[in-house]
Amino acid sequence: MRRVRTFEERVGELFVRGQTAGSMLHLSIGEESAAVGITAAMKPQDTFTTHHRGHGIFLARGADPNRMMAEIGGKEAGYCHGKGGSMHIADMSLGHLGANAIVGGGIPAVVGAGLAARHKRNNAVSVAFFGDGATGQGVLYESMNMAALWGLPVVFACINNQYGMGTRIDQATANTNLHERAIAFGLNGESVDGLDVEEVAEAARRVVDGARAGKPGFLAVSCYRFYGHARKDKSPYRDAGEEETGRQRDPVAFTRARLIERGLTPEADLDTLDAEIGAEMDATIDFTIAQKEPPLASMFRDVFDPEEPEPEPVRTRLNRVLATE
Repeated sequence: MRRVRTFEERVGELFVRGQTAGSMLHLSIGEESAAVGITAAMKPQDTFTTHHRGHGIFLARGADPNRMMAEIGGKEAGYCHGKGGSMHIADMSLGHLGANAIVGGGIPAVVGAGLAARHKRNNAVSVAFFGDGATGQGVLYESMNMAALWGLPVVFACINNQYGMGTRIDQATANTNLHERAIAFGLNGESVDGLDVEEVAEAARRVVDGARAGKPGFLAVSCYRFYGHARKDKSPYRDAGEEETGRQRDPVAFTRARLIERGLTPEADLDTLDAEIGAEMDATIDFTIAQKEPPLASMFRDVFDPEEPEPEPVRTRLNRVLATE
């Protein structure tokens, strides 16, 4: 969780420096327990999709922070060679089927992945990570119905950070017990407080193990989004009192205090760990700034089948046509 928090802080710094690709990125600070707790229940063969706030999830799954930051910076060394940016990172080697900037856009992909896993009999589960805002999308309910109908090894993981952009969850739905919707479709449904990563991990293990055994599930993790919807959003729709109270529900600080209280880790060791992580994530910025942008000739890479000839750029075609006249 400390690595996720620090990485996101450095992403914000890269943005302020004007070194990120594009003008939009979304931080998951305050949601670290959901990323860490759920991915801890996953196995190497499992797959997943994320939403536009998915940096922490991918890092918790084992992503290289240098390659992640380079992708966010639009550099050739990034996971998608700088063409995906913050909201479209993917890596099949880690089972990441892709992040998606469309609200709920990645959800139906896990139904297909779950169906494929069942046919391959590879004992894999596919997890869709999304925010509470996606519970207003019809594709979620179509996907849950199909997963339940076919008994697919699929988990729908809703990170409820209390806000869909600027709309608070209780102003968007009359029943905020989001997991009850999944139960109505025939899924295992659970809700857990995201303050405690141990509780999240235990709930995730039950739901993921159930899906692996043929009973798809839904897990809602209640968190608080520390900052605005995107990096530029100063969240004027929330008053200072609410934000102060919400940020007191800090899963990183809570876990740190628990480790010390239980005598599991001396505070000095945690300070050392924090410093090491800080240096690791500082290095991601230096790495990213030093990398090259993708060459123009790479625009068709990963777009067309490698065996297919690449399309001829318009300028090249025009020059060729004009040269023959």
